Amino acid sequence: RMPSCLLQLTRVLLSNKLRALFLLIFTLVSLGYLTLYWRTAEDSNGSALYNLPMESSCAPSVPFSHPQPTGSPHSRGNVFFVETSENTKPGYLFSCSVESAARTHPGISVVVLLRGLGKGNASLPQHWVFSLLSCFPNVQIRPLDLPELFSGTPLEKWYLWPLRRWEPYLLPVLSDACRIVLMWKYGGIYLDTDFIVLRNLENLTSALGIQGVDELNGAFLSFKPQHKFIELCMKDFVENYNALIWGHQGPKLLTRVFKKWCPTRTIQSMSCKGVRALAPEAVYPIPWENWKKLFEAISASELHKLLKNTFAVHIWNKLSHSTRLEIPSQALLAQLYSQFCPTTYAKMRQD
Repeated sequence: RMPSCLLQLTRVLLSNKLRALFLLIFTLVSLGYLTLYWRTAEDSNGSALYNLPMESSCAPSVPFSHPQPTGSPHSRGNVFFVETSENTKPGYLFSCSVESAARTHPGISVVVLLRGLGKGNASLPQHWVFSLLSCFPNVQIRPLDLPELFSGTPLEKWYLWPLRRWEPYLLPVLSDACRIVLMWKYGGIYLDTDFIVLRNLENLTSALGIQGVDELNGAFLSFKPQHKFIELCMKDFVENYNALIWGHQGPKLLTRVFKKWCPTRTIQSMSCKGVRALAPEAVYPIPWENWKKLFEAISASELHKLLKNTFAVHIWNKLSHSTRLEIPSQALLAQLYSQFCPTTYAKMRQD
C-alpha cells in the first residue's frame, strides 16, 4: 500500500499540474547551471591564468598628459627591469612598474629579466602577473643568466668568486652590478621594479637622478652602450668593492664616479661632460624620508602640480612594502595605480 503522506502529495501534485511542472523545470535548470558554474571555476583555477576584466584595456595610452621635452631621442634601446632573487611570483607594484613602462614606451621593447626562470625554452610560471603582462606586445620576459651577463666585463671575476654567496647584501649588490653591465653592453633605460612611469623616458639621455642632498641613485639609468661613464662605474665597482656597507656599490658608487667625472665636490641638477644629474623631481619626487606621503590622500589638482616636472615616481618599496594601501582611495599611490597601470589596478580592485 502507498503511504498516506505520498498519497496526499500525489493528490496535491495532480491538482496543481502546471505549478508542479514549473517547479520541476526550475529545479533542473538550477542544478544544471550550478554544475556548469563549478566546472568552469575549477578549470579557471587549474589553469592559474588571470582573465582580464572586460573594462580594462591593454591599449598603450596614459591619461595623465605632460608636455614632451624637446630634442631628438638617442637610438632606441630597451627598457630593462631586473629581478635578482629567485622569486617568480611578483606582486602588484612589479606588475604596475612593467605595465606603466610598456604603456609609455609602446614603440620599444620592455625587457624583464628574471633570475628564477629556467634557461632555454622553459615556459613562464603560471601566475597572474605574467598573464596580465602578456597583453602588452612590447613586453618580453626572459631568464637572467648572470654568468653570461657578466662575461667579458670587469665584473666577471668578481661574480665567480666562490664565497660571494655568503655576503650580507648580495641580492641588492647583484642588482647594482646588473644595471651597470646592462647599460654598458646594451644601453637603453634601466628601472627598478618599484617605479611607476608617467611618461616617455627616451629623451633623458646619458642621465641619472639625484635622490637627495649630494647623492645620486641608480634606480633609473639611461645611457648609450659602451658609455665612458658606465665603464668607470664598472671599474670602481671592482676596485672599491665593499660588501659590508649598504649602498656602497649603488648610490655611493654613482656619486663617487660622478664627482670624479666632473669634477665637483657637491652634486646638483647639472650636466657635466655629457652626463646629466637630473633634479629630484624628475624621477624621485617623493624623497625616501617622506615615503609615507605615498599613502596620504591628495586631490587630483595637487597631484598634477606635484608631478608636473616628473617622468617617473620611485615608490621606495624597501620602506613601503608592508604598508596597507586602500583600494580605491584618494591616496597618492592609489591614484598613480589607477592612472598609469589601469590593468593592474583593475586586478587589485578585483582582489
